[in-house]
Amino acid sequence: MSGTALAVVIIVAALIVIAAIVLAVVQSRRRAALKDRFGPEYDRTIDLTDNKRQAHKDLRDRAAQRDQLEIRDLTPAAASRYQEQWTLVQQQFVDAPAGAVREAQQLVTTVMRERGYPTDEHDERESMLSVDHSDIVDRYRTATQIERRSQAGKATTEDLRQAMQHYRTLFEALLGDSLATSGVATNSANMTGGNVNTTGNVNTTGTGMPATDSATTARRGTPASPDA
Repeated sequence: MSGTALAVVIIVAALIVIAAIVLAVVQSRRRAALKDRFGPEYDRTIDLTDNKRQAHKDLRDRAAQRDQLEIRDLTPAAASRYQEQWTLVQQQFVDAPAGAVREAQQLVTTVMRERGYPTDEHDERESMLSVDHSDIVDRYRTATQIERRSQAGKATTEDLRQAMQHYRTLFEALLGDSLATSGVATNSANMTGGNVNTTGNVNTTGTGMPATDSATTARRGTPASPDA
């Protein structure tokens, strides 16, 4: 091999190595960006997908779809109105836990729709929530699973209480700063229409919900408040 040919081979090999390094760096940065954006949802998607490349594509597709949406904040008036609706739904839990959970799910969907999220399909709702609320989307998944079991008569009152708590967490996240701007506090007690006293119990006077703990409620044979 002549000196010229050898030099060409060396240059080509060097270019290949450089290209490989650049590609590795680009891929590493893309993975880091996905991890940063999706948080725990990144690990979940990787674990549930046999092909890591396909998992990355799925996450990128979700992010791209989300970026095309025009998500808007609620007005303070709308946030206050929805908070009042949530309080009414919460109050129904004692007498009709299954119905309250179903209405909580519908209220969450309504808020999502007003903010600009697609809501026609459950999978699409879940997909978009996984982008903006990756830290709590699993709560939404669990709540909807319980709600489905409830429709089949296979959910216990404790299951329904947990579902209500999960929906409340997402509901608060969806209202976010809009609720604070409306002048309504966003702590758990206020989201249920009650006030926390110095002992840590919820005083629900005036809400139609007895101020009892879960153990006392259970002894009376009445479903516990989802905040117990």
